[in-house]
Amino acid sequence: MGKRRKYSIEKGIGFGVTSGVITTLGMMVGLDAGTSSSLAVIVGVFSVAIADALSDAMGMHTAEEVNQVSKKALWETTFSTFLSKLIFTLTFAIPVLLFELKTAILISIIWGAILIGSFSYYIATIQKKDPGKLITIHLFVTLLVIILTYFIGKGVGYLVTTML
Repeated sequence: MGKRRKYSIEKGIGFGVTSGVITTLGMMVGLDAGTSSSLAVIVGVFSVAIADALSDAMGMHTAEEVNQVSKKALWETTFSTFLSKLIFTLTFAIPVLLFELKTAILISIIWGAILIGSFSYYIATIQKKDPGKLITIHLFVTLLVIILTYFIGKGVGYLVTTML
């Protein structure tokens, strides 16, 4: 496997993992905070898995077209983005299907932190950087999204229930 090919696949996987974890956790926490509905959360996970995986793959495809990469690298990045986003997003459905919603959300946050932390460590080792610093920054952004979407979910849930 050539260096460019490996790079295009790693780029897609990196984007898919990061976007999959952060988007899915934000959506799950927001929906739980606003609805407390397992059904809403599981439908959200499956919707994000399909719609956002396709959207992100198309976004990466377009970005790579702008960069004028080879056709092969273009499609490797596109497919690796789609598959990694789809697969990693769908893993968040498992706890919701197996556990009570609050427990599933906690398990999902821990799972997401493991994924973000692991990929951040991988990136740091490739770049010969301090893994602790990179992991901390990436986990901080993830936590920020979780906190913001929790309060947005609570606020929207409150507004909707008081208006109905």
